[in-house]
Amino acid sequence: MKKDIILAGVGGQGILSIATVIGEAALAEGLFIKQAEVHGMSQRGGDVQSNLRISSQEIASDLIPVGGADIIVSLEPMEALRYLPYLKKEGWIVTSSVPFVNIDNYPDIEALREHLDRLPNRVVLDVEQLARSRCARAVGQHGAAGRRRAHARHRVREDRGRRKTYLPA
Repeated sequence: MKKDIILAGVGGQGILSIATVIGEAALAEGLFIKQAEVHGMSQRGGDVQSNLRISSQEIASDLIPVGGADIIVSLEPMEALRYLPYLKKEGWIVTSSVPFVNIDNYPDIEALREHLDRLPNRVVLDVEQLARSRCARAVGQHGAAGRRRAHARHRVREDRGRRKTYLPA
């Protein structure tokens, strides 16, 4: 098994954090990883990208060659297209539909969407909306979970001595 992933976005979107989480998950599964990153002007909304190579065999280089990426995951549509030359012909792009317009000469948003629509293997998501809806659910669940934990602590005290552990449903 070998997967070469390019993570792309702009400063502040969490690209390096995403690379760390994926890398740690791969290591936990006993896989080899190599990671290289570019984050020069990231503090000012500049380009951030990470090459993440995951394999069941040892990996020689941490850089993904042109035409070698299995997938590009981007939190910004222009950044997804910037790395298109690195994508394999059968590779996939997963990108946000919401642009981060931080420069005066940002490309025409409709032209970006049309270019993405022409790609055969793509998933385009409104990641900001997904994050907002999941955050709202998590906040609601957090309140419910707090009530369940309080109830569980009460039951553990009552059950002490009769059970070794109590795991709430």
